[in-house]
Amino acid sequence: VQLQASGGGTVQAGASLTLSCTSSANILAFNSVAWYHQPPGEQRYRVARMQNEGYTTYANSVRGRFTISRDFTRNIMYLQMRTLEPEDSGVYYCSLYRARDSTTFWGQGTQVTVSS
Repeated sequence: VQLQASGGGTVQAGASLTLSCTSSANILAFNSVAWYHQPPGEQRYRVARMQNEGYTTYANSVRGRFTISRDFTRNIMYLQMRTLEPEDSGVYYCSLYRARDSTTFWGQGTQVTVSS
C-alpha cells in the first residue's frame, strides 16, 4: 500500500488548506482512514479519523475547524482545514488502518506552516 499526501504549504493564520492523500489500494478494504499531526519537536497524534461506515472523530483542538472526508471511487482522503492557527503547523500524515492484523499504513507527510 502506498499513500501519497499533498496540499501542504505556508499560509497566514485564519487561512484554509485542504490536504489530499491518494491510496494505491482500495480504501474501503481498510477499517478506517485518518490524519495525524506532528508539531515540530513533538510526537505525532491523530487529529481526524473516519471509520468505514462514515463515523468521524476529531481531536478537541481541531473539532469544528477540520473536516475529514474520502472519495472511495478514487481512493482519495481529504482533510479540509479552516481558520488555521500557528499551533496547527507541522507535518501531517495520512494513514489507513487494517484491524485484522492491527496494521497502519502511512503516507510520507506533508508540511503545513501557519504564520501569525
